[in-house]
Amino acid sequence: MSAALDAPATPHDAVDMTLTDLPTPVPQEAFRQQGAFLYLAQFLPAHVTAQLIAGTRAVWGMVNRNYLPGHKQGGSVSRHVIDQLAPAIAELYRSPQLIHWLEQLCGERLLPSPVDDPHAYALYFYTEPGDHIGWHYDTSYYEGRRYTLLLGILDESSCRLEYRLHTRGAATPVVTGAVQIPPGGLVFFDGDQLHHRITPLRAGEQRVSLTFEYVTNPHMRPLRRFISNMKDAVAYFGFRQVFSQLRAKRQKPQ
Repeated sequence: MSAALDAPATPHDAVDMTLTDLPTPVPQEAFRQQGAFLYLAQFLPAHVTAQLIAGTRAVWGMVNRNYLPGHKQGGSVSRHVIDQLAPAIAELYRSPQLIHWLEQLCGERLLPSPVDDPHAYALYFYTEPGDHIGWHYDTSYYEGRRYTLLLGILDESSCRLEYRLHTRGAATPVVTGAVQIPPGGLVFFDGDQLHHRITPLRAGEQRVSLTFEYVTNPHMRPLRRFISNMKDAVAYFGFRQVFSQLRAKRQKPQ
């Protein structure tokens, strides 16, 4: 690590100094033509990816395993655990330079998800045979759009992200595809537009990915918040990770 990174003026300075090699020009036209979807096999610099891998190792013991018959099987770690054990991941999520690059890509102002959203940044672990997630959209319960940035962390697997583009518009034919996201690779998409799944893990394999969720409007109606929290508790992070943070927020002195 360079001397500049050993003593940054602020955490954001340290992160942004590592992001000087983001792809330019920003591939806006490819993102638009593919219905708000982009895949890049190489995105993050190698030393940034190494920091993310170190953060993943730090939270490995906190993985919440979940199983929904016919839909998903795997492990997850929410932003609340990441904040405690792998803060470098949280700093990358808030990087002004990264957010600006993504805004150029999608053409919208992007905001971090609210602090009580466990999905704002999260790690997903495929470590046991059969781990997968079936076809779905990253549905936004927010008033605005929610964009997903999916980063490859570890991939010693045959898993593929399979996707269908243009499924919600009659004007453009549906396009199907599949990609493997290597460490440091990127997939960025509008969660309500991309129909996608992760194919099942085979014995002796492992795969870990990181997602960042950004929104165009952070407001969520109370009923939708309840539905979102229940989905996160049952399907991803467990009731302890989701609701202990909410209790702490309510008990905090005003």
